[in-house]
Amino acid sequence: MSDVFEKLPMEGIKNIIVVASGKGGVGKSTVAANLAIAFARNGLNTALVDADIFGPSIPKMFGIEDVKPDISAVGDKEIFFPVKKYGVSIISIGFYIDRKQSLIWRGPLAGKAITQLLEDTQWGDIDYMIIDFPPGTSDIQLTTVQKLNLTGALIVTTPQEISLNDARKAASMFTTPDLKVPILGVIENMSWFTPEKHPDENYYLFGKGGGLKLAKEFDTVLLGQIPFVMEVGEAAEKGLSVFSQKNKSVVTAFEQIAEQIISKT
Repeated sequence: MSDVFEKLPMEGIKNIIVVASGKGGVGKSTVAANLAIAFARNGLNTALVDADIFGPSIPKMFGIEDVKPDISAVGDKEIFFPVKKYGVSIISIGFYIDRKQSLIWRGPLAGKAITQLLEDTQWGDIDYMIIDFPPGTSDIQLTTVQKLNLTGALIVTTPQEISLNDARKAASMFTTPDLKVPILGVIENMSWFTPEKHPDENYYLFGKGGGLKLAKEFDTVLLGQIPFVMEVGEAAEKGLSVFSQKNKSVVTAFEQIAEQIISKT
């Protein structure tokens, strides 16, 4: 059972939620980043951990790639201090490596790195910690699930079947008997495209109903559908929050998803 694993203390942190997907390119990090901002906008102390050791994208999305967080030495231990933006306390391996450098680490070393970031960061009191997992099911995910008392997991998918197949694998990891992490819900990204000049028209570029189908399979809920809006990708490239964008359909989607999660936890 899950209680056989020695847990990290993580004192002062009330809720820890992981955001997972089976494959890259479904907007998982965008969802994690903007959910964290949505929590902060609700007056909640919020942290965001970029657990994608090999492809950290959170610093870019927040426009803080060149920031070097403070580090203090306490005895033989280094203490990290998160970077704060949009009210969110952020930590990422991307702060500590050259952007042009690729990490070539074996699985256990990657797991150790994420444990160090979690355990040795000065978080303070946090209402919600969001952990942005890398795609798939690797040592990073397994280590995190084993080491933390998780409130639950969010599964991000796009509507098409090929994305669902991979999302099923990510979701099934949380339901294994030794782990048993509650799946709080499914978030369907890129659900439809609405042309700016034709706001009443929805085009289902990747099919329909995939997120609801996955939610039913895992006996959970579809927390929301996020439309495909060009501004969202452009905002991420510029380090801007979607909450600053003109298109309010995405803003509304994130606000409603955040409200549901808050009500569940």
